[in-house]
Amino acid sequence: MAEIRYDVLGIGNAIVDVLAPAEDSFLAQHNLAKGAMMLIDGYRAQELYAAMGVGTESSGGSAANTVAGVAALGGRACFIGKVFDDELGRIFAHDIRAVGVDFHSQPATGGAPTARCLIMVTPDAMRTMNTFLGACIELGPEDVDEDLVAASAITYLEGYLWDPPGAKEAFLKAMGAARAADRKVALSLSDSFCVDRHREEFQDLVEHHVDILFANEQEIISLYEVDTFDAAMQAVRGYCEIAALTRSEKGAVIVAGEEVHVIDAEPVDHVVDTTGAGDIYAAGFLTGLAAGRDLPDCGRMAGIGAAEVISHMGARPEADLQELMRAKLG
Repeated sequence: MAEIRYDVLGIGNAIVDVLAPAEDSFLAQHNLAKGAMMLIDGYRAQELYAAMGVGTESSGGSAANTVAGVAALGGRACFIGKVFDDELGRIFAHDIRAVGVDFHSQPATGGAPTARCLIMVTPDAMRTMNTFLGACIELGPEDVDEDLVAASAITYLEGYLWDPPGAKEAFLKAMGAARAADRKVALSLSDSFCVDRHREEFQDLVEHHVDILFANEQEIISLYEVDTFDAAMQAVRGYCEIAALTRSEKGAVIVAGEEVHVIDAEPVDHVVDTTGAGDIYAAGFLTGLAAGRDLPDCGRMAGIGAAEVISHMGARPEADLQELMRAKLG
């Protein structure tokens, strides 16, 4: 069996996040569904980018944010994703390496430009995301290094990756390689709209291929088409080894076989921006799990990380997460 070199290998859409504050009137003016993630074409991306206020740009994408969080917590992290050989592609590669994540993927020299996600954050901290997938569409099974998967304790995949056909093949190859190497597979459902698009396939993945599932309340209810969180929690029980289900200010519930752990939400003085909360939640949980912590501790680490990231603008932590964990968990 290959030696474990990474705690978490993330595979996902390599996206440059462009984050800016916006009023509800801006969303209405541009026909944007508040709180949703919408896929857009290149023309629409240029139009919205030109209309947005002053923002910040950084490497992003759900799984990329998660592995950046793992690195911030002192974990060993790696990322696989597709960028184009352009300015945004170079921004992505430099930025993710700068936060301590190994990134070996070769940039494309043909096809669509590097992906970008235009994120409008309204005063109530809701984020509305419009994503041009660009080069992400080109991610395929040839980009998945099976040796990297075998060298990673946990391979983490984002549900958004299930949209493009080539990326779906990459997804399946990674899961197969993880299973062959006796490693764990983690999946984030990513978005309730994503669940709506792929419900039956996601149900099959959770039942047969996924060890660790991350979902928020709306996503897990959508996955099983039930009316309440309790019904959804019962539906997922037994289908995967661990389900970490988040409920915003109500905290989270961790389900693992007969175990159910209710984790209170960490206190936050003021919620500024919920962008990346689920991504950093997964980072805390997976880092704790890879380090051998018990499930309640993993849930606490996840909640502490999520609380930090929603206290400011941006999807990446600003505080020293390792120091924060020591202060709160000992």
